[in-house]
Amino acid sequence: MVKKVTPIKETVEEQIITPRTTLMDAQPDILGSMYKDISEAKKSIFLEIYRIAFDFTGEKFRNILAEKAAQGVKVVCMFDSWGTPPQKSFFEPIIRNGGEVLFFRKIKFFVDFFTKNHRRNHRKLLIIDDEISYIGSINITGYSATWRELCLRIEGPIALVFKKTFFECIKLKDKYIFNKFNYKKTIYYNGFEIIQDLPSIYRQMIKKRYEKFISKATKEIIVETPYFMPGYKLRKFMYQAAERGVNVTVIMPRHSDVRLVDLLRDKYLMSMHEAGINMQFYLSGNLHAKCLMVDKEAFVMGSANFDYRSFRYQHEIMLAGKQPEIVDMIDKHLQESLKVCHPFDPERYRRRPLIEKFFGWMLIPFRHLF
Repeated sequence: MVKKVTPIKETVEEQIITPRTTLMDAQPDILGSMYKDISEAKKSIFLEIYRIAFDFTGEKFRNILAEKAAQGVKVVCMFDSWGTPPQKSFFEPIIRNGGEVLFFRKIKFFVDFFTKNHRRNHRKLLIIDDEISYIGSINITGYSATWRELCLRIEGPIALVFKKTFFECIKLKDKYIFNKFNYKKTIYYNGFEIIQDLPSIYRQMIKKRYEKFISKATKEIIVETPYFMPGYKLRKFMYQAAERGVNVTVIMPRHSDVRLVDLLRDKYLMSMHEAGINMQFYLSGNLHAKCLMVDKEAFVMGSANFDYRSFRYQHEIMLAGKQPEIVDMIDKHLQESLKVCHPFDPERYRRRPLIEKFFGWMLIPFRHLF
């Protein structure tokens, strides 16, 4: 029997309820847990993810989804057409067994081809039997098996809220939205905030929430992100926090999987350093986790990177809250990340190759696309 969902309100409820949650940051653990829950599904599986690769890992998930559909479980998958090309033959087993496979905005040819096709669905959600939810940074691929991720598994009726956002996003899968009137309100549910973004230069709900968290910090701010490209206003809030004595730390990979982003990012590192921002480079492979923690009291985690592209051009979803158990798990995750980091070295920065400096300057006009 499905539990009754508490009505969604537009203000944070006074009582903060922590359901049974598990935080995972190793891709094999996350995908293994997802696979197990999918294999045990009895009623429904709703999967919304940016990328599923056409490799052994993708085939493994494709096969279990097809198997569950054949058993009568309702299976609905939505993949982004940029991250996951709509290869019908690959997904045919799911469809043949009665499952649905949808693609978010198939690539179309416009006069402004790149601008419109740049608006992608970068969300990552898995909802099983209206009882189990996954939200975080994970894609279903083999090549990212060693990446450091961040994913929260939640048991409880919040799954019904995520399910609602899933089907609302399906309604937008063929629409090219980019204006100030089309935006999603933040959902407040039992002490959680589910923050959703649509492509917009006017209403960037996740960025605004970050700004609010950072502006109220009194002791510590930790940002963990694979791509660090904050705009002027976010940098200003971070500078102001450092000026009032807040310990501001940014954890990012030394080299991400997108080298051009690194070159553009590096252009801003010295000014961040001089403003008192503690920048730490993750050295143990690639870092793909996305989160913010403030004063060891509040967290935000989910699909959005700390960059222009996520804030302006992509559909994203983040979960925020102050549940002590979850804050503690994220704090432990961040401390583990910091153990294999190296601090920004201003002398090494000054000695970086001239070609890297050149490309950093050349990419500035295109920074909003990264």
